[in-house]
Amino acid sequence: MKGKLFALALSLAFAAAALAVSPRPQAAGNSPIVTLPVQGNVYMLAGPGGNTTVQIGADGVLVVDTQTDAMAPNVLAAIRKLSDKPVLWVINTDIHPEHTGGNEALPRLAATGTGQRARIIAHQNVLNRMTALPAASRPAQALWPNDEYFLPWKDFSFNGEPVFVYHVDAAHTDGDSIVLFRRSDVVSTGDIFTPGHYPVIDLQNGGGMQGVIDGLNKILQLTVPLKYQEGGTYVIPGRGRICDEADVVEYRDMMTIVRDRIQDMIEKKMTLQQVKAARPTMDYDPEYGSNTGPWTTDMFVEAAFKSLSETKSDR
Repeated sequence: MKGKLFALALSLAFAAAALAVSPRPQAAGNSPIVTLPVQGNVYMLAGPGGNTTVQIGADGVLVVDTQTDAMAPNVLAAIRKLSDKPVLWVINTDIHPEHTGGNEALPRLAATGTGQRARIIAHQNVLNRMTALPAASRPAQALWPNDEYFLPWKDFSFNGEPVFVYHVDAAHTDGDSIVLFRRSDVVSTGDIFTPGHYPVIDLQNGGGMQGVIDGLNKILQLTVPLKYQEGGTYVIPGRGRICDEADVVEYRDMMTIVRDRIQDMIEKKMTLQQVKAARPTMDYDPEYGSNTGPWTTDMFVEAAFKSLSETKSDR
């Protein structure tokens, strides 16, 4: 019952803020930020461009996904309601600007005279893709990760809490990271998990359908529910409401079923247009689908088809 009341309170908070969370919205500098306590020392800052995870303590502030440069003052204002400490650690869950755009501005605005430079953690594929972009579209060097990792995971301790950063390959992108706050029992997922929307599979940046499912299964390895599947480990998605393990299970099952349907159609030599006409997501569209906006159901099906077709051709 406690878990259901908590979920209801979160839903009301989002409704009151009128946050229509959708893939890749453009966040204006005056857009609202809603701060929600999650568990332990971890909070979720919900904005129109997605969610930022914040861990606070005596040592300073850790931020997962800094949102855009324009949103940095708003994100900092929300952080200042929780802590007056500097931002010393930043983790980027992927390459996109709504995750990395505030990498320079947020720590700079949050500086308190310590002279310490923020450590910016991301998988090496994030840095590799940033530096490979043409000069005209390449992010400024101040936005690049300065503490990239290349092994399956990276761990460190901050504010007396073990923090684990896990890489998931070829999911939303090929540089995705999942963050576990072990003592607080909170997982921050980035855009691998976006309840209420089909995930964006960014083929251009190495994303893939199977990788998203692998990432969801990794999240489930890290989460533990309490009695009757309520509470326990809380999950902060890239976009949308705070969730628990049962929500991730439902999403993983949906993705697995859609993958199997599309894979079967590929095996039957159906074309992309035939697959779209067959509507393999039809029963899930009322909950996850969209016919408008920057990421539609049609775009999701096409990305899934292309990534699974490439996987088949590699066999």
